[in-house]
Amino acid sequence: MREALLVLEDGRTFRGESYGAVGTTVGEAVFATGMTGYQETLTDPSYHRQVVVMTAPHIGNTGVNDEDDESRRMWVAGFVVRDPARRPANWRATGSLDDELAEQGVVGISGIDTRALTRHLRDRGAMRVGISTELDQDQLLEVVQAAESMTGADLAPQVSTGEAYVVPAVGEKRYTIAALDLGIKTATPRHLAALGVETHVLPSTSTAEELLAAGPDGVFLSNGPGDPAAAGYAVDAVRGVLDARRPLFGICFGNQILGRALGLGTYKLQFGHRGLNQPVLDRVSGTVRVTSHNHGFAVDAPLDRPTDTPYGRVEVSHVGLNDDVVEGLRLLEAPAFSVQFHPESAAGPHDAAPLFQRFVDLMEENRSA
Repeated sequence: MREALLVLEDGRTFRGESYGAVGTTVGEAVFATGMTGYQETLTDPSYHRQVVVMTAPHIGNTGVNDEDDESRRMWVAGFVVRDPARRPANWRATGSLDDELAEQGVVGISGIDTRALTRHLRDRGAMRVGISTELDQDQLLEVVQAAESMTGADLAPQVSTGEAYVVPAVGEKRYTIAALDLGIKTATPRHLAALGVETHVLPSTSTAEELLAAGPDGVFLSNGPGDPAAAGYAVDAVRGVLDARRPLFGICFGNQILGRALGLGTYKLQFGHRGLNQPVLDRVSGTVRVTSHNHGFAVDAPLDRPTDTPYGRVEVSHVGLNDDVVEGLRLLEAPAFSVQFHPESAAGPHDAAPLFQRFVDLMEENRSA
C-alpha cells in the first residue's frame, strides 16, 4: 500500500496510507460527525475546497451507488478516514468508495488517528491542510501555508449550474419557484417536487430581475460553499426579492445571504458544524430537532430581541443547542424565513423536512392575500 502524508498548517503531521487518488491536494480541514451518508457528503457542493475528516471510524462499508449523489461530482478537496472497508457490503452498491474516489481524482488518506486529528481541529479550529503521496513533510507544509484561506473565498459560482434548468413537480403543479443555485443539492428540488412545486434552478449570479422574470410564487436560496461576505451579488439579488415581497426561503448559505441582505453580519466559526446529529431549538414552536449541518460561517444576530431592518423586524427563530449559534431567521413583517441547517438531509435525519411544507404554506398565504 502506498504511503500518504497529512500536514496541517500549524505543522501537526499524520502518516498513513493512500486512499483514493494519488497526488497532492490542499484545502480547509474540517470534521464531519455523521455515522453514515458519506456519499452525500462527498457530492455536496458545500464541501468544495474542504478536506473532510470523518469521525466515524469505519467508512466505505456500503460502497457507492448511482442514486445517492447530491450533485454531478464529488466536490471535497480531500478525504480522511481511519478504517476503510475492504469491500462494500450492501445490496444497493454499484462500486467501492476507494475506486470512486480514485476515478474522480479525490486524494485521501486512511489509517490515521482521526480522533486525535478531530480533537486537534476542535481545540485549534479549522485550518488549512494538505494530503500527499509524493511530497515530504517540509515540502507539503510549504504548499499548505501558501494556500488560500476560506475567509473571503467566493466559491458559489464555481459549483453553481452554468445554465438554468427546471425540475418539474410530481403530479399536479401547484406552485412555481425560482431557486438561486449557490451549491444546491439534488434532494432539495426533489422534496419540493413531491409537494407539487416546479423548481426553476438559476445560476448563482442571477439578478433579482432574472429570479422574478417568470413570476414565481416564491424564491429559494440554496446551500453552498465559501464566505457569504464575498457573495455580494447574491445579497443584492435577495434584496430585490425582498423589495418585491415575494415569499422567500433560504437554507444554510442561503440563511447567511438573507442575513447579510437584512443588514446583519456574518462571521467564521472556530470549527463549524458538520454532521447529521446537531440539536436545534425551534424557538417558535418550542420543539427540538436533530438536524443535518454543514457550515463554517454563521449569522451574527441578537438572540434576546428582534432586530430592526429595512424590511421590518427579524427574529432568530432557531438556535443551536451546543453553542447558541444562530440557526434560523424569521421576518415578522415580510414573507421570508431561513434556517442554517439542511431540511432535505438526504442521509437523515428528517426532523426538519416539514420546513418545505412551511414554504408552501407561505406561498399559499401570499397568493391568497
